[in-house]
Amino acid sequence: MMKKILLLLILATFSCSKKDVFEVDRQIIIKPSAKCENGFAGKYPCKDYDLLAHISLEEMAGENTVGNDSWAWVDSATNKEYALVGTNKGVSFIDITNPAKATILGFLKTRTENSSWRDIKVYKNVAYIVSEAKDHGMQIFNLNRLAQVTNPPIEFVADREYSGFGSAHNIVINEESGFAYAVGTKTFAGGPHFIDLSDPFQVKAAGGFEQSAYSHDAQVVTYNGPDLDYTGKEILIGSNENEVVIVDVTDKENPTKIAAISYSNIGYTHQGWFTEDFKYFILGDELDEKNKGVNTRTIIFDFTDLDNPLLHFEYLGKSAAIDHNGYVKGNLFFQANYTAGVRIIDISNIDNKAFSEVGFFDTYPENDNTAFNGAWNVYPYLPSGNIIISDINRGLFVIRKSKS
Repeated sequence: MMKKILLLLILATFSCSKKDVFEVDRQIIIKPSAKCENGFAGKYPCKDYDLLAHISLEEMAGENTVGNDSWAWVDSATNKEYALVGTNKGVSFIDITNPAKATILGFLKTRTENSSWRDIKVYKNVAYIVSEAKDHGMQIFNLNRLAQVTNPPIEFVADREYSGFGSAHNIVINEESGFAYAVGTKTFAGGPHFIDLSDPFQVKAAGGFEQSAYSHDAQVVTYNGPDLDYTGKEILIGSNENEVVIVDVTDKENPTKIAAISYSNIGYTHQGWFTEDFKYFILGDELDEKNKGVNTRTIIFDFTDLDNPLLHFEYLGKSAAIDHNGYVKGNLFFQANYTAGVRIIDISNIDNKAFSEVGFFDTYPENDNTAFNGAWNVYPYLPSGNIIISDINRGLFVIRKSKS
């Protein structure tokens, strides 16, 4: 009897019908809208990952909408999960707590003009949004407002704006230090532009680093890895078009370049991510497939000694699709791979220079050509285990590992 009461209470909390959910080991799992069976979830090629929800770009922002980056936010007060999906026109905010009943809450328009490049990151319930749109600066949006929407969808306006730079290609945030780093601006020769987020709505410029010129993307961490010389330091890894640079940005007034490393057959050094032990850095080159004629190539560096980074090995995928953004979660690497969708790669044998693909979900079923269509970004960090994908052509997908 108590079990039945508990189940009814949980169902009420999620506002689901019985057909939308089922109980497994006392956890409520949303029933897939399309289960991955015989290599397909509906029309989408897949392996071991089911489709929970799909929201088109037209639903988000009307005709002539093009997708780009994405991020996510969890409301700590309610545990609700939200997708933040970038488009050429602005950002769509979508409640995906129950993907079967995903709700578009509203849309925040671009600050100036449309752009194919928009990027969102979150710190302390606040979204920070940049774009390559002219004079866009950074929009600051209070995510707590999402819980107050009663008649969706609505048109949002930003709470604040930061104009310390005009356009920016990307923004990264070290949530441990409370600093943001805008990259690809016209300040600091395109190098990282530091922003103090200690007051989230009254952010302040905090310097920058221009020694290594343009940085296309970056990851910034409070370091706790094998190189004891840098324990507790704030370390930036920049993907800088033709090399990877390692910078100590602990002292914002005196950032110091530690090292740089390049590699063969460079197309465009695009984006990378540390393994969780900080021993390795996994890099994607965006143009090597197109310009060098190789299959999807992932470059793995050994960062055991930050002063002496080494090339560890290269991993080639199964097609010539272009890799874009990739993120590590545990022993898995989630790689947005444009026309080949999202590939899930087991990196547990990284010490022995071996990766293996263990799953995928292809949001662009037409082909796996070397072209800029399909999956732009993947976000694998939601507590529910659900994974969001933002697709250039088809909008938002929510997927989840298949249950046996």
